[in-house]
Amino acid sequence: MQDPYRGFDGEIFYELKRGTSSAAMARELAALGVVRTSWHFWAARAMRPRAALQAGEYRFAEAATAGDVLGRLARGDTFHLEVTIPEGSNLFEIGELLEKAGLTTAAEFRKAARDTAALRRLAPDAESLEGYLFPSTYQVSRKVDPAELCRRMVGEFERVWKGIGSREPVHRTVTLASLVEKETGVPEERGIVASVYANRLALGMRLDCDPTVIYAALLEGKWRGTIYRSDLDRDHPYNTYKYAGLPAGPIANPGEASLRAALDPENTSYLYFVAQPGGSGRHTFSVSLAAHAKAVGSYRRGEAVAAAKRPGKKRVRTN
Repeated sequence: MQDPYRGFDGEIFYELKRGTSSAAMARELAALGVVRTSWHFWAARAMRPRAALQAGEYRFAEAATAGDVLGRLARGDTFHLEVTIPEGSNLFEIGELLEKAGLTTAAEFRKAARDTAALRRLAPDAESLEGYLFPSTYQVSRKVDPAELCRRMVGEFERVWKGIGSREPVHRTVTLASLVEKETGVPEERGIVASVYANRLALGMRLDCDPTVIYAALLEGKWRGTIYRSDLDRDHPYNTYKYAGLPAGPIANPGEASLRAALDPENTSYLYFVAQPGGSGRHTFSVSLAAHAKAVGSYRRGEAVAAAKRPGKKRVRTN
């Protein structure tokens, strides 16, 4: 009977690569101090010669017998980290999130997200994977391959889209849903925001959507953290202050609720909305420009009062 062994301090990681022989495993595990000697691993292996050992990265922190170690390799008890992609994140924000987690660089992720091979069947007009990197929680290895992660996220989008069961154009729906996702975080407002944009599209009005202006600046590497007049005037296909209709593609990655809102907007006559003062995230919706101007004035007065009580300024957002 082998005694538990731990020939290392703290924790240690072992990557079992595909095709590694038992002899090589024994040597590597012994060198790391996971098993006492190569012979101990060989003895455990002799007891389970037909066990299929699973490739992947394993984390060891506690003393264990060689039999325990072999059992983990046979079960595929690999080490994973959990990374959560929030709804409404764009590929720039996802890249920064992954970089801060030490999983990859933002530049490497953006490069992987520009490869649209995974969308050729679903959305052949897509210029990147933006909009299709479905927000969820993913288990990843410490050495995550950005391209593989992108494929997994697109696969999750396809699963959700199939579950919705719509036959509407995918790319148009995802683009509209991304605007809805960026404009409101209030669940009950999604359908109303979608109705505002649907109504404007039907009338041929410009959408005047601030998040599209920000995205255009991001694509050109010119985002300065605040929307300036030069941003509103930028001649860019994603700038909905400059061009009527939807932008050239999604500006973020919407969740299922925003996808459903884009497919089935509420039946309203609203054409405008502005944030309500107080930072609740809610909006005031209006049918006429006069009513909208009144709501904007109310917002500005409320923010002026709040600004007197706290440092900093907040830009008025109107649509």
